[in-house]
Amino acid sequence: MTDLRTTLGEALTTRYEKLAGALRELAAPLNEEQFWAKPFAFGNSFGHLVLHLTGNLNYYVGAQIVGTGYVRDRPMEFSDSSRPSKAEVLKNFDRAIEMVVNAIDSQSADDWSKGYSGSGADARNRLEMVLQCATHLHHHIGQMMYLQFELKRKG
Repeated sequence: MTDLRTTLGEALTTRYEKLAGALRELAAPLNEEQFWAKPFAFGNSFGHLVLHLTGNLNYYVGAQIVGTGYVRDRPMEFSDSSRPSKAEVLKNFDRAIEMVVNAIDSQSADDWSKGYSGSGADARNRLEMVLQCATHLHHHIGQMMYLQFELKRKG
């Protein structure tokens, strides 16, 4: 019989890996210009959303749960004009996902209920924060679907 810690870890890992796969699938057909383009007068580019998601995971899970020392510059996630390569941005995102999966795997049953605090977070414990980060990732993937559709439509 599988214990709750294992079941929870497997479910969270599956969710994060599935969401990361969806993001990569959406990014795949975009060239460098499209990756950084803003097809709407509002919102962000696909690339800036990936920077934002990477920063979010590195801060809320990496710095606050794992203790990586990551220092977040949230405004830069949306305004970085250096436009690193799509491959580099996606590689950094993949590293963040890998870090989250490792963090999930390393949590004991007691760790999940440990108190949580982080700038801008309202999670009371680690489990709640990991769930919020997954929900946040899923939300932005929804936005990325619209961006990808519009970018492909405009050709």
